[in-house]
Amino acid sequence: MAQNSILLDKSLLFAARIVNLNKYLTKEKKETVISKQIIRSATSIGANANEAIYGQSKSDFIAKIQISLKETAETEYWLRLLILSDYITDKEGNSLLDDCLEIKRILISTLKTAKEQK
Repeated sequence: MAQNSILLDKSLLFAARIVNLNKYLTKEKKETVISKQIIRSATSIGANANEAIYGQSKSDFIAKIQISLKETAETEYWLRLLILSDYITDKEGNSLLDDCLEIKRILISTLKTAKEQK
């Protein structure tokens, strides 16, 4: 369960960073399309991981973690697009990307462990 706590903590902090990114994109850059997409996918990572902890079964847990992983992949895509389209600097983008990829690794590990214990 300790890994779940790390996952929940990191995904919540990451979501908060994305909320701040959304504020910046909409106010400073007047960008609304990608910012809506990334806020949906990034905040969904932790929301689904949180739901997974209270899943009704091991299968439910695995399904929610898989959704979190899919949302992480989508968020990674939007971050890469924001960097390539110069909405955010490489430094800003890579910092967010590092957090996203760390969460992705935790999710993959969690999923692997859960499937082995099934």
